[in-house]
Amino acid sequence: MLAALWWGGITALSFLAVPTLFAQLGNPAVAGPVAAKLFSLQCYAGLLLGLALLVSLRRGTERGGAPDGAAMTTLGIVLLGMILALLQEFGVAQNIVTARASGGNLRLWHGVGTAMVLGQWLCAGTVLWRLSRSVPTR
Repeated sequence: MLAALWWGGITALSFLAVPTLFAQLGNPAVAGPVAAKLFSLQCYAGLLLGLALLVSLRRGTERGGAPDGAAMTTLGIVLLGMILALLQEFGVAQNIVTARASGGNLRLWHGVGTAMVLGQWLCAGTVLWRLSRSVPTR
């Protein structure tokens, strides 16, 4: 459920809400700050969901003994998604604000931010896929 919330939240916000925001408001100067706030909230949600996933996955491996390679890979993918969220929030987002104010390379930083959101989306989707494969059926 946690992985589905993580992946679904990124999907809904990044691929539906933010593009709709820009299309409806029509003015990037108005839509941009709202989108930035939404992406910031998404980063914090991703961090909280990632932390909950780490705890949940760790507890699951403790019951069965030492974690196997697949469990460790899934933990690593969750950590990678969380690192991307941190870098986006505390690195890229600040560079976007600075570039907008100073006339810097806004296109570059938007591209880097987009790549990081896509990376988080891929990490969340991979975790969701890996966990859905490991659920026993009755």
